[in-house]
Amino acid sequence: MSKSTKGFTLIELLIVIAIIGILAAIAMPYYKGYIIKARLGEVENAMSVVSSSVTTYYQDSEGSWPNCPTTLEILNSLGIGLGSITRISDMSVLNNGVITATIQNIDPLVDGETLILTPNSPGDGSIRWIWGTSPGFPVHLRPKS
Repeated sequence: MSKSTKGFTLIELLIVIAIIGILAAIAMPYYKGYIIKARLGEVENAMSVVSSSVTTYYQDSEGSWPNCPTTLEILNSLGIGLGSITRISDMSVLNNGVITATIQNIDPLVDGETLILTPNSPGDGSIRWIWGTSPGFPVHLRPKS
């Protein structure tokens, strides 16, 4: 008399659970890195908006840079709405055109670090912006120039 069995044995279920656990352990660090990069993208986009306004100011004022050492002065002088950006604790535009933003509310890995946009004028009236970071900024999260 043959007895038919249906379902999985306990060892088969344990093997499947172990495989899923291994895959999850590998995937979680990648997932965390993508979350940090997405949040940094918000900061980079806000800085790009500021760089556009700084470029316009520079060209309209025939070669002088705005001097906005605080976020409030950027809002008032350049007319940029950064109020909804919660990932930037402080932003400034120096009188040489350099834009710096201090990061907050992303991850302890990058909180307190700064992103820097430096203008580079090749002499033909255009401005090329070059990304920079503070020394402690993780290399694998730095923006591409």
